[in-house]
Amino acid sequence: MTDVGQVERNTQNRIVKLFADRLGYEYLGDWQDREGNVNVEEELLWAFLKKQGYKPKVIDKAVHELTKAAGVQTEELYDSNKAVYNMLRYGVSVKAEIGKNSETVHFIDWKNTENNQFAVAEEVTVRGLNDKRPDVVLYINGIAVGVIELKRSKVAVEKGIYQNLDNQRDDFIKPFYNTMQLVMAGNDSAGLRYGTTKTPAKYYLTWKEKTDEEFEYILDKHLTQLCEKERLLEIIHDFILFDGGNKIVCRPHQYFGVKASQSNIKGHEDGIIWHTQGSGKSLTMVWMAQWIRENVTDSRVVVITDRTELDKQITRVFNDAEEPMERATSGADLIDKLNKHEIPLISSLVHK
Repeated sequence: MTDVGQVERNTQNRIVKLFADRLGYEYLGDWQDREGNVNVEEELLWAFLKKQGYKPKVIDKAVHELTKAAGVQTEELYDSNKAVYNMLRYGVSVKAEIGKNSETVHFIDWKNTENNQFAVAEEVTVRGLNDKRPDVVLYINGIAVGVIELKRSKVAVEKGIYQNLDNQRDDFIKPFYNTMQLVMAGNDSAGLRYGTTKTPAKYYLTWKEKTDEEFEYILDKHLTQLCEKERLLEIIHDFILFDGGNKIVCRPHQYFGVKASQSNIKGHEDGIIWHTQGSGKSLTMVWMAQWIRENVTDSRVVVITDRTELDKQITRVFNDAEEPMERATSGADLIDKLNKHEIPLISSLVHK
């Protein structure tokens, strides 16, 4: 083995150990020579669903629906990934038999973190038009949701990012990414950069979070903060959007802003989130409104702005994210929409 390979191997060994020992992920093994590596490991998923109390016939049909969607090769990755994401977030409705009532099968227990199986595998050989072998893959209940490419400190993190982007091409292992939610690359000196499927290299993000704990390597700090079990579930469930052809994951300030707002909302308090220009306030609004609608009974959200261009932009972002919003065209129209309680999302200019 070359010195370069040994350095990267040492980093990978440490990271796998961090996931297993500190973060509590189950170590599945080195899968370099294992045949049949796929993005939905049916045996692991079956075990989870059986533990959840689903009947075998229901499990069979639900797993079939998921694996069929996860294995699609002909669609654009954005579309196939979105279809799988909706299955993961909302579940799949199946009937055990003709004439029976439908039952929604949930592949992830979003509310009870420890009820899920978090696992990590390394050197996962995936067959494709050209085979590839991601360094580290993260699984929840057998479903591949995260991938990490690791580099030695003297090699730029961007090289790992471009490896991830290559892997998502038609001529490599694109279908493997149908289930993927976080796509990451890092090294010991620069730390971790993260995005999601098809995120351009220039838009990969760094997780920034203050902590009093000392870490020998910044990479370990970033992974510990971003991939802690509860936070990983939360980011996947509450902080991913499909926005008119682009899949987006939150920046740290958006995550912490929405989290702080959730506490204020629960306590019936107001508050301010301050954004600089171009820092994603429209997306923050979508994530917050989505959380309010799902967690506050009979809630409605009115977004008030002071410029026509911003009013149009926010409405477009909400609609692209499949959170239908209606614009008030006048003061009278605003009153009319407010009186129609079936309209949950409304935008208006302040003078109306």
